[in-house]
Amino acid sequence: QVQLVESGGGLVQAGGSLRLSCAVSGSRYSIAAMGWYRQVAGNEREWVGTIISSGSTTYADAVKGRFTISRNKVGNTMYLQMNSLTPEDTAVYYCNVKWYGWQYDNWGQGTEVTVSS
Repeated sequence: QVQLVESGGGLVQAGGSLRLSCAVSGSRYSIAAMGWYRQVAGNEREWVGTIISSGSTTYADAVKGRFTISRNKVGNTMYLQMNSLTPEDTAVYYCNVKWYGWQYDNWGQGTEVTVSS
């Protein structure tokens, strides 16, 4: 069974940093892309950034220059380094995985990030 386990959320003051992790296990398919999304209650889920199998990354304009996505050497754990956090970054952050050869995505359970002013 596929599992995406996120960790690293918490409460931080504006200007601070947090690092989120997403550990993926249980699939027989290879990872095509991993991404981070975030959602504020009552709003739609928002794309934050993606890392594809080649290691190339793309980011939403709202986080570009402040957030960095990386992964471990094996490629089954993704990180989101968040710097210069603002209250507008407060949300539940979700990781997402897309697979080669499988049409469905998988999502993590979410980890909450709260940035106080």
